Amino acid sequence: MDLAKQNGAKHAATKASGLDGVVVADTALSEVDGERGRLVVGGYDIEALAGRVGFEELCALLWTGALPDAATRGAIAEALAEGRTLAFEQIPSLGEALVAEDGSAGLMACVAHFGARAGWRSEGRPAWVELARVTGAVATFAAAWARRRAGGAPIAPDAKLGHAADFLRMVRGAAAPEAAARALDAYLVTVADHGMNASTFTARVVASTGSDLVSAIVAAIGALKGPLHGGAPGPVLDMLDAIGEPSQAAAWIAAELAAGRRIMGMGHRIYRVRDPRAAVLERAIGELERDGTAGAGARLALARATERAAETRLAERHPDRPLKANVEFYTAVLLDAVGLPRELFTPTFAVGRAAGWCAHVEEQRRAGRLIRPASRYVGAVPA
Repeated sequence: MDLAKQNGAKHAATKASGLDGVVVADTALSEVDGERGRLVVGGYDIEALAGRVGFEELCALLWTGALPDAATRGAIAEALAEGRTLAFEQIPSLGEALVAEDGSAGLMACVAHFGARAGWRSEGRPAWVELARVTGAVATFAAAWARRRAGGAPIAPDAKLGHAADFLRMVRGAAAPEAAARALDAYLVTVADHGMNASTFTARVVASTGSDLVSAIVAAIGALKGPLHGGAPGPVLDMLDAIGEPSQAAAWIAAELAAGRRIMGMGHRIYRVRDPRAAVLERAIGELERDGTAGAGARLALARATERAAETRLAERHPDRPLKANVEFYTAVLLDAVGLPRELFTPTFAVGRAAGWCAHVEEQRRAGRLIRPASRYVGAVPA
């Protein structure tokens, strides 16, 4: 038997395309139940967290294993604010990073720069302080990129504000309405962690080599920016703009499918039912509507009509393959409603997911084993 055949025989029984179904780590951080449409984060259903505890509490849950008391919550809020402030102090030295065409590429460069500079580490303090500072820095850099993109100057952080409220203020240039800050806070909680997704796996692979925290986060942002992972909320909004009115949704969806085009925001690699995060974000948008946020009600009605039309048509075409709304469907509506530009949607995803990436890096470090899967060689071999 030649080498290629030997290798094929060796790995045929264990090969899983895309690593589907392969368990690469034990984790206490989150569990995705795709069959039942359930997301458990730190022992809580996501519906019990988003909109009910703030991002600071969610960070505590991921980084310490428990929802915090008032003192711990305050300490985490302080460390997040320290990260936002340390990042802002580095903005004058960032050069071309803040004028990058792509927000995620700019964010990667900024975070890498942050890690290369002294002063962000926290000797003698709990390990989660460094996680908080990096998470806080991601928010400042994303906001600064958006400000430069819009032709404005970056806005200094306000340590007295919560993480979501301060991020919105740094993007918008003025204090955000309380309802908008609450909605964004619910979003950050919703997306903070989600099992062994592509960017989280990337972060854990880098951490498993013994590399540093910031390198793992930069790599994770690189994975998130791909359109098959975190890059779809903007196109969902483009779709809703094209449809225009709820009454046009069914015809538009039918025409897109007839042309062989994909319906954005529908379907998920893991979920076989509706993504529970879609329901959480739909609820948050409903609260914006009740609080009188301009345009939230009309956009929500359009999104719901589009989701119904897409689900019906997709079920007709793929009766054995459930394709339901995923998190990106209502992400687009929520982020638009709170006043974020669509080119900032994926970096904003990173603002929330950074908390989970950091938690996974720490968990992987404790595991202490290099992630090194095998491959099956199918190329030519010398005679």
